Amino acid sequence: MDQFTLNWIFIGASFLLYIGIAIWARAGSTSEFYAAGRGIHPVTNGMATAADWMSAASFISMAGLIAFTGYDNSSFLMGWTGGYVLLALLLAPYLRKFGKFTVSEFIGDRFYSPTARLVAVICLIVASVTYVIGQMTGVGVAFGRFLEVSNTTGLLIGAAVVFAYAVFGGMKGVTYTQVAQYCVLIVAYTIPAIFISLQLTGNPIPALGLFGEHTASGEPLLAKLDSLVEELGFANYTGHHGDTFNMVLFTLSLMIGTAGLPHVIMRFFTVPKVADARWSAGWALVFIALLYLTAPAVGAMARLNLITTVFPEGTASAPIDYEARPDWMATWEKTGLLSFEDKNGDGKIQWYNDGSDAFAATATERGWAGSELTVNRDILVLANPEIAQLPGWVIALVAAGGLAAALSTAAGLLLAISSAVSHDLIKGAINPNISEKGELLSARIAMAVAIVVATYLGLNPPGFAAQTVALAFGLAAASIFPALMMGIFSKRINNTGAVAGMLVGLLTTLIYIFLHKGWFFIPDTNSFTDADPLLGTIKSTSFGAVGALLNFATAFIVSNATKAPPQEIQDLVESVRIPRGAGAAVDH
Repeated sequence: MDQFTLNWIFIGASFLLYIGIAIWARAGSTSEFYAAGRGIHPVTNGMATAADWMSAASFISMAGLIAFTGYDNSSFLMGWTGGYVLLALLLAPYLRKFGKFTVSEFIGDRFYSPTARLVAVICLIVASVTYVIGQMTGVGVAFGRFLEVSNTTGLLIGAAVVFAYAVFGGMKGVTYTQVAQYCVLIVAYTIPAIFISLQLTGNPIPALGLFGEHTASGEPLLAKLDSLVEELGFANYTGHHGDTFNMVLFTLSLMIGTAGLPHVIMRFFTVPKVADARWSAGWALVFIALLYLTAPAVGAMARLNLITTVFPEGTASAPIDYEARPDWMATWEKTGLLSFEDKNGDGKIQWYNDGSDAFAATATERGWAGSELTVNRDILVLANPEIAQLPGWVIALVAAGGLAAALSTAAGLLLAISSAVSHDLIKGAINPNISEKGELLSARIAMAVAIVVATYLGLNPPGFAAQTVALAFGLAAASIFPALMMGIFSKRINNTGAVAGMLVGLLTTLIYIFLHKGWFFIPDTNSFTDADPLLGTIKSTSFGAVGALLNFATAFIVSNATKAPPQEIQDLVESVRIPRGAGAAVDH
């Protein structure tokens, strides 16, 4: 059976499974649409949360970013997993105890202000829309390659599938669909990694193989990789070459952004009890760890395989002839995500760091006129099984897994957006007397509109999938996370302070991102290169932590300069933090 047919079978079967689950678990009330009727078991919720969390950025893009940069991009691993610890300890149980449907509703009630709720809706939508762009980018990449269609066509197909199961299923349907998607994505990620680890190191556990011996050379695998990348003028793989301060700031931004992501927080509203929220977070960490412990090995091994594909003799002075390139390269060229330009006319694929002054003399000696191979980082995990010449069914499985990762998170984000619009904006501000049937209809319409907007923006993403997602984390870190933390742990923060803090955090971060990216002056959304940092060495993806500090500072200064919250609000804050005896707030 040819590869194209296998891809269709695996992808088609997974889509039928998702849609079938959504029909079976279709939401029939607003409670089921927003919070799955609060009846999800902690293990089930943990698995669904892991799928909701492990997006196209985790599955498709993260290993690619690690592969092309090495140690310096370990920030993605540390920040994204560390954020779950914050979420489990500081937010999830208290928010569940408060007993609301959405993050914006909590902020509106805690800060006794429709304005605070509206500002929270705006922050939520900005962060979620930015995040969903990355998912739609990943959908386009995966479909474009494996169904041999254009990125645009693939993105439209993915949007249609999300529409089919998310609009009608709501949180109830999405939860059980995400459980299936987690099973698909984790199997799809680990099986190729096991195969490749066995090929390169003889060890079936990729995380251990990463620190094992490279079978072909007898050297440690990471030492072999270091020597190869250095031969091509790149910085060594295992060393730290960037700005430590910016790396720490970026990690912090990802951590607090994770803890402030509305689509993840919403998952903890679906369990029956407060204790279940803690257990859900614990199980989610277990399920997430299965992928995140494997990702560094996938990145390193993919980079090694890619280099030895271009330089099959194991030396940087003997690149492969373009006409002799493997089939997988020719296939990916059709998508436009891998390209070759023969700059010196010798018919060979020169691939090296042509920006390295130290390597310039060596390149000139070899008659190289510039690096000729361009590889989009988002393709590396998807292409990895093909590079390693694994069986066709493994390649098809990876295709289904990549799409499961992107679609599961996209559905969660779209649900968060639609809930904010229908429950917080329409019911909370525009029409408080709307019927449950009307609210359910408005939620579905809002999700449909959100899918259309996300699809349009996904056609012109502002970066690689993981880069775009990192911007979303910065926005969530600067706007939502501080409001939640202060709402839970400070009785003195009032509505004026909370609103001022959220606006300052959101606006300063947005402005910094736009200025840093040059989007105010160069209206080209396909320009991925950052301008020079505006504040020290702080990049746009790291500014979320600074925005959060500004949010905290503004809220405290304004709150202490204005009237304290009413006593009943202070009592409410106290009751949410007490394990027992909080009355009606405990298990609603």
